[in-house]
Amino acid sequence: MAWQAVSEPPSAQSLGPGFAVHPIAAWLAAHGGLRADPGTLLAGLCEKLVAAGVPLMRVSTGVPTLHPQVAGRQFTWRRGQDGVSATPHGHGVERSSDYLDSPIRVLHQGAGALRRRLEGPAPRLDFPILKELADEGATDYVAMPLGFSSGRTGFISWVSDRPGGFGALDLSLLDGLLPLIALRLELEAAHDMTQSLLETYLGGDAARRVLSGDVTRGRGKRTRAAILLSDLRDFTALSDRLPAERVIALLNDYFDIVTTQVEKHRGQVLKFIGDGLLAVFDVDGSNRGTACCQAVHAAIDAARGMAAWNRDREEPLEFGIALHLDDVLYGNIGAAGRLDFTVIGKAVNEAARIERLCRSLDRRVLASASFARSCGCEPLVSLGRHRLRGVGEPQEIFALAEARLAG
Repeated sequence: MAWQAVSEPPSAQSLGPGFAVHPIAAWLAAHGGLRADPGTLLAGLCEKLVAAGVPLMRVSTGVPTLHPQVAGRQFTWRRGQDGVSATPHGHGVERSSDYLDSPIRVLHQGAGALRRRLEGPAPRLDFPILKELADEGATDYVAMPLGFSSGRTGFISWVSDRPGGFGALDLSLLDGLLPLIALRLELEAAHDMTQSLLETYLGGDAARRVLSGDVTRGRGKRTRAAILLSDLRDFTALSDRLPAERVIALLNDYFDIVTTQVEKHRGQVLKFIGDGLLAVFDVDGSNRGTACCQAVHAAIDAARGMAAWNRDREEPLEFGIALHLDDVLYGNIGAAGRLDFTVIGKAVNEAARIERLCRSLDRRVLASASFARSCGCEPLVSLGRHRLRGVGEPQEIFALAEARLAG
C-alpha cells in the first residue's frame, strides 16, 4: 500500500537549503538526549501527533523482547486516558486465537501495511478487534510493521474516530515517521531488555550495580549480610535414575519455590550451583536484625512450600537450608573476560558446612550462632556445638522447630 507523499510536511524545521525535517521527527531522533521507556515514548509521540492535527483515538505498538516468560510487550495509548497500558505476551502467543485472528498476524506474514475503513454502510470488519473498535466509534484503522535491526518485526496500529478517518497528509506523516519510531522503540526496548536480562541472570541489586558502571574485576565491598544457602539431598542418585528432562523439571520446581520466597522477603538469589542456591539479604549491611528476620521467614516459607509440593509426589525431594550472618566481599569476581557478581568469603564456606549438617541432625533449617543472636523474630533452639569441616573450633548450631516448618 502506498501513501500519497508530501515533499515538506507542515511546520517542518529547516536544516539548510533543500533539507527539512518535521519537528516530531526531530523529537524522535533526539528526545532531548533522555531515555524513556517504550510506554512513555509512545505517550509523548501520540500527544505530539494530536497537537499536529492527526486525528488519533487509539495507538498500539508491539515490541519483541528477550525474557524467559515474555516474548513481547504491547503498549496502548487512548486519547483522554492517563498513561499507557502495557500488556506482556508470553511465549507461544503466536499460537493463540487472539493472535491468529488479529491484523498483526498479516503484518508478520509480510504485508507492508493493512488498512480498514470502519464506517459506512458495509465496513470490512474481518478481525474481532475491528468490530470492537467500530463499536467504540472508530472510523479508520491502519496497522504498519516495525522492522528492527535484530530481524524481528514489531507493529504499530493507528485508529481514528474522525468522520472520514485519516487523510492523505496524516498517513504520509505517519509513514514517514515509521523508521524513526522503530529505531527509537528498539533503542528504548533494548535498554529495558538489558535490564530485564541482567536481573534474570544476576539478580535485581547486582543488575543495578552493573548497569550503573560497577563492572571492574576485583572491585567489591566488604559488608555484613545474612546468607541463605539451600541444597537438595541425594540429588546425584536421583539424577542417575531419571531422564535429564525430568531432572531439569524437578530442579526448576524446587528453585521456583525457594526463589519466590527469597524475593518475597526482599532477598536476592545470587547463583544456582548445581542443585544448590545461594541468596543474601541486606548486602548494604544497614540492619542485621531485619536481614536475619527476612532470611528466616524466607526459609520457613520455602520449607512450607516444599512440604506442600512433596505431598503430591511419590518420591519427595529432601533438602536443607543453612542461615548464617557474617562478613562477605560483594562484587565482581572471575576471569578477565568472564565475571560473576556474587559474594565470597569464609562465611559462604561456613554456610555450606552448616547445610551439610542438616542430614546428620535431621533438620531442614539450621542457623549459625551469629545468625541466632541477631534474629529476634523467631525462636531458634541450640543443638550444641558441632565441628564444621575446615573450621578450627566446633561451632554452636541452632535450629527452627520442625513444627514451625509444617505450615
